[in-house]
Amino acid sequence: GADAWNRELSTVRVAGGSTARRTTFYTALYHSLMQPNLISDADGRYYGMDAEVHRLARGQRAQYSNFSGWDQYRAQIQLLALLKPRIAGDFAQSLFNFAGQNGGVWDRWVHVSGATHVMTGDPSAATLATFYAMGVRDFDYEGAFESLARQATVPHADGLSDAGCPGQCVGQRPNLAQYLGSHYAAQDVCHCWGGAAETLEDAVADSALAKWAKLLGRDEEAAAFAERGGYWRNVFNRDATADAGYVQARNLDGSWVTPFSPGSDRGFAQGTSATYTWMVPQDVQGLAAAMGGRERAAERLDGFFHTADGAWSVRGGDPLRYDPTNEPGIHAPWLYNALGQPWKTQATVRQILDTVYGTGPAGLPGNDDLGTMSAWYVFSALGLYPQTPGSGAMLLGAPLFPEAVVDRPGGTGITVEAPDADAAHPYVGAVRLDGRTTNRSWAGAGLVKRGGTLTYRLAERPDTSWGTDPAGLPR
Repeated sequence: GADAWNRELSTVRVAGGSTARRTTFYTALYHSLMQPNLISDADGRYYGMDAEVHRLARGQRAQYSNFSGWDQYRAQIQLLALLKPRIAGDFAQSLFNFAGQNGGVWDRWVHVSGATHVMTGDPSAATLATFYAMGVRDFDYEGAFESLARQATVPHADGLSDAGCPGQCVGQRPNLAQYLGSHYAAQDVCHCWGGAAETLEDAVADSALAKWAKLLGRDEEAAAFAERGGYWRNVFNRDATADAGYVQARNLDGSWVTPFSPGSDRGFAQGTSATYTWMVPQDVQGLAAAMGGRERAAERLDGFFHTADGAWSVRGGDPLRYDPTNEPGIHAPWLYNALGQPWKTQATVRQILDTVYGTGPAGLPGNDDLGTMSAWYVFSALGLYPQTPGSGAMLLGAPLFPEAVVDRPGGTGITVEAPDADAAHPYVGAVRLDGRTTNRSWAGAGLVKRGGTLTYRLAERPDTSWGTDPAGLPR
């Protein structure tokens, strides 16, 4: 009932701001916490993915389901790990249990007790690696890592099937032997939704596995997966257009799939090349270098959020620009931090918070995708955003409220103090982390694992010096 939800929502307490802002914030938090969903009975029994009745594993409190992985790994699962780490642990164990009942295959979109195969990439790897990096330990993490690493390295017969394609391809690592040989997913033999998107998704997942392996002390596997995290380079065509490089699909023989247009979705899944080209959160510095340097990359990012005449374009509908209604680009407003121009992240995020979200029937930009779009709002309003899958680091922005307290179960909470926060102060002037001044536009995993206090001095105009030291940029 209402009391139960009030207890849930009180895990984040914001003060100040307008009634409309607080309403939007708590609506977003409510949406974010509506999943995962309990499917085990009071006696611990549940219906498994093998159509058999199972009991909870030792130490597991509940079996959860409903995992729209491709959507959730970008924001919702990080919020779950932060606010509900024990549920995150049970959820991780639940997904591992399902994989064990499914021949070792981790499905991308688990619905109740069934596999749907929806979307692309390997979101389970990104999700469980992120849980572990954020301090979640209540699951068989060694067994889960080994299972996911096996899925990423041992080809499966389903990977050569076109069943369900494009939207529900049965292969979870489609045509893996070809991928491991070519170092990209070839569009003409992909058995996937789109070769370019598949390559980017797998590179993100492999980078997350590399980070997880490193934390587990499995250095050899960490090195191998880290190399694979760089395979995005093999679908970045520096000469895609006359004036700019873009991510573009390739054929098995190495040729680029043509004709090419940045506004086309050929080779991609629910997005265009213009959007997917930014989907390299694990190596923003490498992407910037491929574009000609951080200054050039920032100029291009400016053009992703603005029309040619400088007007904002953050509501969607333009295939060349930011689309807040779908996941591949929702991290893009936060990329300026790594490019050394964090004030543009602050301006862009505030514009989206102000114009894309609200309190009415159109208060969400599109399908909430099991809490993902709402989790984006919660993080952004707090002035935090997950840097990359497999990491507990948080990018820093300008908080929306003068004060926010995030409870961490069993430990010190996260307090965000920004006395000047209001509509007239969207920029960061200075930040202290646990009382010490920081000039970095990010905080390491210690903040989400141990708690702490962020204290902001906000400004009316951009501060073009804070967070710009090249040595301190997010990687």
